[in-house]
Amino acid sequence: MSTTNIDTRFTEYLLHLADDALILGHRNSEWCGHGPILEQDIAITNISLDLIGQARNLYQYAASLIGQETTEDTLAYLRDPVQFKNNLLAELPRGDWAVTILRQFFFSNYQFLLYSKLQSGQDVQLAAIAAKSLKEVTYHLRWSSEWVIRLGDGTEGSLKRLQNALSDLWPYTGEFFLPASYEAGEYDPSGLEPDWRLKTAEIFQEAGLVMPSSKAGLSGGKEGKHSPDLEFLLEEMQVLPRTYPGATW
Repeated sequence: MSTTNIDTRFTEYLLHLADDALILGHRNSEWCGHGPILEQDIAITNISLDLIGQARNLYQYAASLIGQETTEDTLAYLRDPVQFKNNLLAELPRGDWAVTILRQFFFSNYQFLLYSKLQSGQDVQLAAIAAKSLKEVTYHLRWSSEWVIRLGDGTEGSLKRLQNALSDLWPYTGEFFLPASYEAGEYDPSGLEPDWRLKTAEIFQEAGLVMPSSKAGLSGGKEGKHSPDLEFLLEEMQVLPRTYPGATW
């Protein structure tokens, strides 16, 4: 394998991590001003800012490797849906509060394990980004875990909403652990699945949820095969840079 191929795959991996954070951050930002109570409106908005900040760090690193006048902005705003490498779970519509909470828990559980591993990785700059991100993700995981338990152990209505969210989201969770073409060697995520399932089962037990027995098999996002939901999201997110190319504040 040539050095060029190794660099290309690593850059694609960085874009995958950044795209996950950006798209999920954008989805969470849709709650700004619409949260169930003011405190949680602020909390989910801050989580979205954390995720977008993680995406910026990763895009900046990727841009420095790609060169050719590539910037974090061109990577976020001037790529088409097929060029994005985020998990399908991130791009699904916002849904109700139960959907948002459960999706965040699934992602935070995964990112906690992933960044814990990457902070000890061979690439020094990625390790530093992972270590910084892990501090934020630790809070995201605690916050979303507490909310899953609160909804599951709350009213009959909140539990039903959570169960509906689980039915809708669970089929997408397997993509976390299905290696893409650029996730080889130390970046293979498949080894994270046992600990992810263990933590998920622990929180589900407290919330009164049962782990689904069905296989989580929907995938393709990490290789650029997306749903129309991502197209609509990017149309909204990218409208200004694409309408006024090169514009600055």
